[in-house]
Amino acid sequence: MSGLLTETIKKIKPLDGSAVEQARRRQDRLTKPQGSLGRLEELSIQLAGIQRKPVPQIKDKAIIVMAGDHGVVAEKVGNWPQEVTAQMVYNFLGGGAGINVIARQTGVRLTVVDMGVATPLENSPALVSRKVAPGTKNIARGPAMTIEQATQALETGIDLANKEIDKGLDIIGTGDMGIGNTTPSSAILAVMSGKAPAEVTGRGTGIDDELLAHKINVIERALAANRPDPKRPLEVLAKVGGFEIGGLAGVMLGAAANHVPVVIDGFISGAAALIAAGLAPQLKDYLIPAHRSAEAGHRILLQHLGVKPLLDLDMRLGEGTGAALAIFLSEIACKILAEMATFPEAGVSEKQS
Repeated sequence: MSGLLTETIKKIKPLDGSAVEQARRRQDRLTKPQGSLGRLEELSIQLAGIQRKPVPQIKDKAIIVMAGDHGVVAEKVGNWPQEVTAQMVYNFLGGGAGINVIARQTGVRLTVVDMGVATPLENSPALVSRKVAPGTKNIARGPAMTIEQATQALETGIDLANKEIDKGLDIIGTGDMGIGNTTPSSAILAVMSGKAPAEVTGRGTGIDDELLAHKINVIERALAANRPDPKRPLEVLAKVGGFEIGGLAGVMLGAAANHVPVVIDGFISGAAALIAAGLAPQLKDYLIPAHRSAEAGHRILLQHLGVKPLLDLDMRLGEGTGAALAIFLSEIACKILAEMATFPEAGVSEKQS
């Protein structure tokens, strides 16, 4: 592995045990029955350990949405044309997508990145152009990309995370856009979990039974053609991944290396997390899974990572929509820990032992 990637992985350390313990003690003394705020309590303690602060705070919030196209769409695995990727990027830039609406409401800023959109995009000050190539190659016939391109995608994500963090970022979320990207994501999950493609492959944008069976067959062909090794996550990314998946994995690594919590969105971000956690197992402590997607394999993916989602709203849009909601919950969790009175502060009698 190259310099930036190796250096970043080395910087990912365990959570701060002292901050975790101090946050837990304060949670236990807030004016409520212990555990009565459920996951919000757990979340505030995790955030304390990540930020290395007994009372964490979230003010500056961002989501990086990465877009890329996939050569496997030539196998007709979905029901949307590839040009929709570029069209949706313009929608993001124009403020009209689902993520734009939720981000405005939750006070999250967006960074939109072209990691490998097949259609040439017009220059825009709101678009970060870091195109590795105009789409990956067809994984049903060979590797999606070279090892060098996979490394480039990861290091691009690290670099962009570092740039956002330099602005004083408190939390970062991941989002994606790419027609056909549930196919490489399902392939990654099948490899990393050891499950059969039929167990982890879903309907993506809403395909019928016949197209689903075809999609599963394409993934089986991709695994047979490439034979990716789950013990070599960089190789898995290169053989069956995507440029936006690699970029998002890099964002996660960069965030963890800088003690910044990273909120992962749905199935595509989850596939990126599998690659990132494969490269740096300690990364899992820095992940906040936003929600359980309606995509079939997402439950298996979350179980494999060993993480619990905050929400279950039957969402499957991507774009970072679930991440924006979970960032809002993370902000609330921090405010509860910081602003809710303890029993002594409020003059409230504590539970009798």
